[in-house]
Amino acid sequence: MLKVEVVENGVQATEKISSFEAAGFGKENIYIFAHDEKRSEDLTKATETGGMGFKEQGFFDSIGNMFKSRGDELRNKFESLGLSKQEAEKYEMELDKGRLVLVASDEK
Repeated sequence: MLKVEVVENGVQATEKISSFEAAGFGKENIYIFAHDEKRSEDLTKATETGGMGFKEQGFFDSIGNMFKSRGDELRNKFESLGLSKQEAEKYEMELDKGRLVLVASDEK
C-alpha cells in the first residue's frame, strides 16, 4: 500500500511523517521528495526517513538516474515505489511548484 501527501514545507512534512508513523508506516519506508536535490537530502536526514538507493530502485535504475534530468529522475523514483506513470508526472509537477511530496510504502 502507498500513501502520498503533498505539503508546502518541512514543518508540514514533519507533521505528515508523524501521521504516517501513527498509521503503521516505518520511517525507513517514508520518502521525502523535493525538486532541489540538496533540499531533499537535507529533509531526509533531518527527519530520519528513508533514502532512495539501490534497494528501492534497483541497480540499473539507480545508475541510469545519474544521466537523467532531475525531473526524469524524480518520475523514475516515484514509479520505482509503485506509482503509475500518470501519478509520477502529477507529483513531479507539484515538485516544480516548490512543494514537497511524501510517499509512505509498506511494500519495500
